[in-house]
Amino acid sequence: MKLSRELKVGLLSVVTIGMLYFGFNFLKGSDIFSPNKKYFVIYNNIDGLTSSNPIMLNGLVVGQVRKIVIEQDKNNRLLVTLDIRKDLVFRKGTQAILADGGLLGDKVIRLKISPTGNELQPGDTLIGNQEAGIQALLQERTLPVITHADSLVQNLNTVTKGFQETGAILNQVLRNFDQTGSAFRATLQQNQKSLAELTANLSKLSGSLIETEKKIGPLLTKTGTFADSLNALRLGETVNRANQLVGQMEQLVAAVKTGQGTASKLINDDKLYNNLNYTIISMNQLLANLRENPKRYVNVSIFGKKDKGPTESPVDTTLEFKQPMVDSLQN
Repeated sequence: MKLSRELKVGLLSVVTIGMLYFGFNFLKGSDIFSPNKKYFVIYNNIDGLTSSNPIMLNGLVVGQVRKIVIEQDKNNRLLVTLDIRKDLVFRKGTQAILADGGLLGDKVIRLKISPTGNELQPGDTLIGNQEAGIQALLQERTLPVITHADSLVQNLNTVTKGFQETGAILNQVLRNFDQTGSAFRATLQQNQKSLAELTANLSKLSGSLIETEKKIGPLLTKTGTFADSLNALRLGETVNRANQLVGQMEQLVAAVKTGQGTASKLINDDKLYNNLNYTIISMNQLLANLRENPKRYVNVSIFGKKDKGPTESPVDTTLEFKQPMVDSLQN
């Protein structure tokens, strides 16, 4: 029987489509030649889980997600159909944990089989659970970092603001410095003549100091010569003689105090002092009487007249060492 060209093309297309289907399922890990058992699991959020995502048991792929249905009449929860190998036995309490499959964010379902409980049948519902994925961990770890980064940004903003204020202050300082420089230049220009005169006066003063130094040199030389002359004097011998004189004076004073000699008697003997005092008083009285009555003591006769003698006796100047008289004279 000869097949037509159209039939050949149709058969080839069917075979090709079948091969593509079986090849695609084989590449996804599905055993297309052995029937699998179906189980269900319910999630409130599948976090990006899609059909054909793998189902793993202790790291081994044992099935795949077959279908995901939204149950709107039950608060939009998600009913996930699991296609799992038929040789696996599940008991009540087995969990289907939604987790991350890698750093790229792929989702997988990890099975955690309960060792006890009644055996589940195909079509039963597993306990749905969800573990913190890499994104959640990163979010948990990065949240404090973000908080610190925010604080750091605020601090940087504060520092930047401080820099801006400092820059404004520096600008003001520079402007003030420029104004000060301008004022200083103006002052120099105004007082240029005075500065020139001051410089000239300083030059004259320097010249005068030089001349004075020249004159002071000989004076210092003479002063040195005078000092040498003073050093040449016999100061030691003079001091020794002065010491000898002081010693003699001390001996004299000691002799006077001990009553030796005339000077000691004059100082220490009251009787000698009183007699001398009385003699001086009598002499003063005699001189006074002589001035008042000179005729009593001197007779001058031009014509040879006899001397009749004094009408009165002269004052008695005889020294009598009588204490009552001395005391009366002193009084």
